[in-house]
Amino acid sequence: MADTIWLPKLSDEDGPKYLALTRALREAIRSGELETGAQLPTVRELAWQLKVTPGTVARAYSLATQEGMLAATVGRGTFVAANAPRLGPTQALFVDREPARVSGKVDLRAPILPDVGQGIAIAAALRALGEDGETDWIDYPSQQAELPLRAAVCDWVSERVLGPISADDIVLAHGGQNAINLVFMCCLRGDRPVVLTEELAYPGFRHAARLSRAEVVAVEIDAEGIVPEALEQACRRHGAQVLCLTTEAQNPTTGRMGLERRQAIVAIARRYDLQIIDDDCYSVATTTLPSMRALAPERVWHVGSLSKTISAGLRFGYLVAPTGMGQTGRLTAQHQFFALSRPIEAIVLHLLQSGEAVRLRGLVQEELDKRLQFAVNALGAFDLSWQAGLQFIFLRLPSGWRASSFCSHAEAAGVMVRSADEYALIHGRAPNAVRVALSGNVSMERFQDGIRRLARLLAEPPAELMV
Repeated sequence: MADTIWLPKLSDEDGPKYLALTRALREAIRSGELETGAQLPTVRELAWQLKVTPGTVARAYSLATQEGMLAATVGRGTFVAANAPRLGPTQALFVDREPARVSGKVDLRAPILPDVGQGIAIAAALRALGEDGETDWIDYPSQQAELPLRAAVCDWVSERVLGPISADDIVLAHGGQNAINLVFMCCLRGDRPVVLTEELAYPGFRHAARLSRAEVVAVEIDAEGIVPEALEQACRRHGAQVLCLTTEAQNPTTGRMGLERRQAIVAIARRYDLQIIDDDCYSVATTTLPSMRALAPERVWHVGSLSKTISAGLRFGYLVAPTGMGQTGRLTAQHQFFALSRPIEAIVLHLLQSGEAVRLRGLVQEELDKRLQFAVNALGAFDLSWQAGLQFIFLRLPSGWRASSFCSHAEAAGVMVRSADEYALIHGRAPNAVRVALSGNVSMERFQDGIRRLARLLAEPPAELMV
């Protein structure tokens, strides 16, 4: 099949050429200009025609392939996919752990909470609800009925320096990821909105942005998080609308943003009218620094959940909305799912009001602290980043190891960890490092054994190739 004659106009497009070309591909496929099965020009041919580098075309083709618009076949070329453009997401938010692959291995990829009696506490909450004669389980849930739980959330976050808040500022959601989606629905506008995020970030930000048809642009980070100069450059170049941050506990690097850096980020956000999502789901044990919400209450959406402190299975999250935006957030939630499901609302309210949530959080933290102490002691001779209260550590690999080969060797030795590459955007840069989770679903004995195996691997990198 001969190459399709297709030459988009990119001269009037703002931003990077590879994004402009990706958008042109998307529009041409949706309009029918490029039909299903059409073979696209080769990378070099289209690059020559458009007067851009082959890397620009290759990057655009790669993005379009990931979105499901294109299909590449080795030896044949690149074609418009049979079902392009696909409806809905084109890839899973996460990959379920494969039992056959994990069996017998120490899985330190996901920071799963330890069992400290959450099931017993939730069962007790359900019994208490039954004894109270709760009967309002027939009609649709309502935002008005959530008011007591929103007030309880205000008490739950009172240890955070968030500035003045009330129940009217709280928006309830089915988990932190759902809360982030609500913010995008509230804030993103236009056909091609741009979301900025840290160059290393967990995939949830990226997937949520793509569900809202947004372009995701990575911004350089250092030990404290996003670099202000890089953020300002990205704002000038892309005209972004939302910035996604993890100021207290950057995932995966464990970095924490200092006050001066937070203030610099706020100043830039005000200059360019950026809304800010501050994801605090991986909240550390204690903090005295003013949050981004306290520094810029007019534009910061503070995201939290119970997934990393009590139970991921409850699917309960919340937003502390910018001043005056709580009702907007709740209306957006109402249009999506009316309100929290009544059982979840009732269970979480009972846990918070009874003090069980605080007790469970303390027990979880005690168990994870033991694991953190062991891991830091065992791996302390290496380049390790960690925070007290955090559920993972970040390990920069010594000379002789690459992240991909280290993960392979570790799995062969019976331990599974995550490469830093998994947190980078397509074609983004990632340090030569791995994230090691303090997985609470692994017994302490097996956890310690897994950490010792990692220490032995780190101390014995493969021999360097001789030329």
